[in-house]
Amino acid sequence: MTNKVISKSVAGINPSATEETSFMANQLKRQGINVISFAQGEPDFDTPENIKEVAIAAIREGFTKYTDVPGILELRKAVVDKFKRENGIDYEPDQIIICNGGKQALYEIFRTICEEGDQILIPTPCYVSYAEQIKLTGAKPVFFKTKEENNFRPTLEEVTENLTPRVKAFIINSPNNPTGFVFEKEQLKKIARLLVERGVYMITDEVYEHLIYDDRKHISVASLGEKEKKMSITVNSVSKTYAMTGWRVGYAAGPREIIKAMINLQGHATGNINSIAQKAVIEALNGTQESVGIMVIEYGKRREYMVNRLNEIEGIKCQYPDGAFYTFPNVTALYGKKYDGNIIISDVDVAKFFLKQAHVAVVPGVAFNYSGYVRFVFAKSMEEIKEGLNRIERAIKELK
Repeated sequence: MTNKVISKSVAGINPSATEETSFMANQLKRQGINVISFAQGEPDFDTPENIKEVAIAAIREGFTKYTDVPGILELRKAVVDKFKRENGIDYEPDQIIICNGGKQALYEIFRTICEEGDQILIPTPCYVSYAEQIKLTGAKPVFFKTKEENNFRPTLEEVTENLTPRVKAFIINSPNNPTGFVFEKEQLKKIARLLVERGVYMITDEVYEHLIYDDRKHISVASLGEKEKKMSITVNSVSKTYAMTGWRVGYAAGPREIIKAMINLQGHATGNINSIAQKAVIEALNGTQESVGIMVIEYGKRREYMVNRLNEIEGIKCQYPDGAFYTFPNVTALYGKKYDGNIIISDVDVAKFFLKQAHVAVVPGVAFNYSGYVRFVFAKSMEEIKEGLNRIERAIKELK
C-alpha cells in the first residue's frame, strides 16, 4: 500500500504559471541563450534611494527584533493616513494588518472568511493565485468570462447572472492583472450596490492603483459608502508602486472582526513581518512620491509603443490597457499555423512557439482562466521591448 505523503489539498494546487514560465526562461538563459522575458510582473526600476536609506538606518540602529504581529503601530498609522489621503476611506489602526506581500494578505482573507462549500465569484481573466488559494480553504472558485469588446470589464448583468446563494465574496482587481482594465465609477457603484444587497463581501486587490493612464482614476469600493465599506476588505502592497517586490510587504484593511481573525492566523503562520522592511514602507508611504510619477510616465511610453507594435504584427490583436503594466493580446489568428512539425492550436502553443523560436517568454492566457490570449509585461526597458517584439515578428513570418 502506497503511503500518501502529500495532503489532498496541497497536491491539488497548480503551480504558478508566471513563476513556471520565468523558470523555463531562466533555464534557457543558463544554457547561454539570450531570452527576453515578458513573463514576470516586476518593475525594472530600482527601489527609490530614500526608501533604501531608511532601511539601512534601521539596521544600523538595531531595529532587527520581533515586532507586533499585525505590524508596528507607526506603519499601521501610515497606512491609515494613506487610505484617507489617497482613497477617501477612514480606517483605524486596529483595522489594518501588515503582511508578507499582497499574496499573504489575500490568502489570509480567504482562509479567514471561507468555509467548506462557500463560493468565491471571480471575473476572468484573473490573477493566477486566486483560485489556488481559495481551493486550499475548501471553498470553490467560480469563474465567469468577461468580454474583450467591453475591454474585459465585468458588467452588472454578468455579475447578476453568476451570483448564487452560496457566493460568499466577489473579487475586484482594478487595475486588473492581466488585462489592465480599470473599473469606471458608475459601473463599480452598481455592482457594489448589488453585492451589498445580497450580503456578499468584496475583496478588492488594488496593488496597481497608481499605475493608471489616459486620465483614468482608481476608485476603492470601500470609499463608495458605509455599507460598501462594511462589506469590503481592501488589499494593497508596495511591490509595484515603489519597485519593492523583494521587500515582501503588503497590507489589508477591513472590518475589525475579520482583521482580528487574520492577525490570529498570521501569528501562528508567520508571526510579524520583516522589521526593517516595515520601517522602509513608512518612508515609501509618507515620503516623496516623485519616483512613482516618473515610473508611470515611463510605463505610459512603453505601453504606447508595445500596443502599437503588437498591432502591426500579423496574427496579433491588442487593446490598450487602462492601467498596470500588462498587455493581453488576442493570438487566435495564429492557430492552425505550423513550425518544426508542430501545429499551434492553443495559447499555450503560442507561448511555447515564442519561447522556442523567438526566445521570448510570455504567459499563456489559460493561466488566467482565459484562453486565446497571452500576457506581455511592459515593465521592461524600451530596448528589450523593441528587440523582443522584433523577434516575435520575425518568427511569425516563418510560420506556415
